[in-house]
Amino acid sequence: MGKLEGKSALVTGAGRGIGRSIALKLAEEGARVVVNDLDEEPAHDVVGEIVASGGQAVPVAGSVTAEGFADRFVGTAVESFGGIDIIINNAGYTWDAVIQKMTDEQWHAIMDVHLKAPFDILRAAQPVISAAVKREKADGRVVHRKVVNISSLSGVFGNVGQANYSSAKAGVVGLTKAMAKEWGRYNVNVNCVAFGVIRTRLTEASAAEGASINVEGREIRVGVSPQMLETLKAAVPLGRPGTVEEAAGSVVMLTYPEADYVSGQVIVTGGGFEG
Repeated sequence: MGKLEGKSALVTGAGRGIGRSIALKLAEEGARVVVNDLDEEPAHDVVGEIVASGGQAVPVAGSVTAEGFADRFVGTAVESFGGIDIIINNAGYTWDAVIQKMTDEQWHAIMDVHLKAPFDILRAAQPVISAAVKREKADGRVVHRKVVNISSLSGVFGNVGQANYSSAKAGVVGLTKAMAKEWGRYNVNVNCVAFGVIRTRLTEASAAEGASINVEGREIRVGVSPQMLETLKAAVPLGRPGTVEEAAGSVVMLTYPEADYVSGQVIVTGGGFEG
């Protein structure tokens, strides 16, 4: 049996990259996973991988910023698996510009996906968790639940051209610390993982080649210049970017029983690099 046997987990942005690895690793440990992605195909693909490996998973496609998404996401976990034990707020992207060139749309889009969406999901989950805790207390049981929010070194130290992203990710840290205090009475451990340089489709793309992603009809340029990537690599004490599996590992370890007394913490997953 895995460390998370019988647990129900929700993971946003789980169709690709780090989110996909988180979902797969949770499933390997026995968790039943609600897999979200903006697009239907990758969400269904990850569910298929989990089911093919003998696990349980269901997809919930759609934007985490859409009206009613949080209730639909939480409702799927309750309907499919009977409750909520683990929430991983991972979905997001970057839309960079120096402040004088940053539009209101850029600011609000990034704040919504990185900060408001996790808030909405946690708010929607509260009645479910509260009701479960009351039942468990009546039965004389204590059940630890886990929330892991995803931040970034940009949220801890700031980054040029990322006033929106840095602000949102700093807000995630504040949300984490507030919820650790607010939900301690429910035996919910709330922690945050701040990623450094991780190899994903966004960081591996070359900015010079004009790579982009489509987010709800917006074509958003992504990528890092080869020179910048080499500079970042040189600044990492371990001498390399992290892999998506390593990034996922640092998240999933906070959902294990061994982390039942860890809460309100920010774990930097950056190979020793701290801005």
